Amino acid sequence: MNLEEGRLYHIYNQGNNRQKVFMNRDNYLFFLKKVRNHIVPHADVLAWCLMPNHFHFMVYVNKIEIVGKSSEGFTSSETLTKLPQQRTLNESIGVLLRSYTRAINKQEQTSGSLFRKETKAECLNPSGAITPAFFNSNSGTLINVYNSGKEYPQICFDYIHNNPLASNLVSNFTEWEFSSAPDYYSNRNGRLINKGRAREFGICW
Repeated sequence: MNLEEGRLYHIYNQGNNRQKVFMNRDNYLFFLKKVRNHIVPHADVLAWCLMPNHFHFMVYVNKIEIVGKSSEGFTSSETLTKLPQQRTLNESIGVLLRSYTRAINKQEQTSGSLFRKETKAECLNPSGAITPAFFNSNSGTLINVYNSGKEYPQICFDYIHNNPLASNLVSNFTEWEFSSAPDYYSNRNGRLINKGRAREFGICW
């Protein structure tokens, strides 16, 4: 992923061969704890949704590189060459996914890759360019035709929150616990998202 500071991104990945990556509620919460530890030091989270076999995050990148708090997720040789542990956002995402995979493999008594090899990141506010209003789905890339007046950040924001409803997991998207939708549209006051940053991009809820 080619990430830049001051840019807004839609970051997503899914289970290898579309396998489940979250087996129970504790798995979702464990993954979110890792997001706080590894992603939030680099970026503001504007929206997120964890689905049984994939995840979505909308983030604003503040710092590509930070000094890491620990060597978690690095091999011993990587740790030796990165003292003090400077870590890029790409590396932090890799650490998050590798360490989560190890925990799930231990829990399920399995081995091998849990996620697809490549995590995707689409820039929602590229410099000097217009980002088309498209988004990815299980059916492939879809073009926004129902409301061409919406800016892409708003379309992506809505798409992320509507995932559980589109997958028939809930009857109302605010009912899905593992999403930022309840923080925007209901009374939950989650601390992972930055609503002020969302407003900077004209995102409404």
